[in-house]
Amino acid sequence: MSYTIAIAGKGGTGKTTIAALLISQLAKEKKGKILGIDADPNSNLAESLGLKIKEDIGSIVDSIAKNPQQIPAGMSKDAFIDFRLQTNILESNGFDLLTMGRPEGPGCYCYVNNLLRGLIKKLSDSYDYVVIDNEAGFEHLSRRTMRKADALLVVSDTSQAAIRAAERIKNLIIELDIQAKKKFLVLNRFTKGFDLDKAKKAGLEIAGTLSEDKEILNLNQQGRSVSLLDENTASLQEIKKIISKIL
Repeated sequence: MSYTIAIAGKGGTGKTTIAALLISQLAKEKKGKILGIDADPNSNLAESLGLKIKEDIGSIVDSIAKNPQQIPAGMSKDAFIDFRLQTNILESNGFDLLTMGRPEGPGCYCYVNNLLRGLIKKLSDSYDYVVIDNEAGFEHLSRRTMRKADALLVVSDTSQAAIRAAERIKNLIIELDIQAKKKFLVLNRFTKGFDLDKAKKAGLEIAGTLSEDKEILNLNQQGRSVSLLDENTASLQEIKKIISKIL
């Protein structure tokens, strides 16, 4: 049975970077088989991990819709899509990665979302840890790509707007009866002197904080993996503490 870590948050708070750091560190610690899932149509998780995606769920669906003749005789469209999806999971050093992508066709978004939800359910038992980087904002929660998680990490920076957004995400999860065994707040771009009592207004247990890291910014700008961070950098020490807190 896998341990699922779902990550949500307001856009621009750094949730994808934190997802990448978690996946990379879990792989380094050899925690077991790890699956990273980029459930955000604006896919950036692969880039943060220094990888290039050949095909995502959206592009596979578009390809089959445009060229249905590629479906083998005797195989249904859904079975062929499922086959293509499972054979296009990207294997990397210590983890696998599945990317949602953004489909082109009208009405495809819901279909791709349903495919992703079904694939998460099907694949979960094959991995020890599943880390899901969800779409920024709130709308994706109502689509319930993520129906349950062992640990939900709501990412916020120290701005009051982001903290209020974190509180709304927590309330929406409760309202939609999304099953999250543990719910945490992760404060990104944390600066000394910030009053943690302000963050506690979100009503979430604080799993940890991450300070601004120029090395991460440089790696992101170069399209290189966060796994290349120096082992002594503050961000890695902070992410290790978060992992020990949430597992």
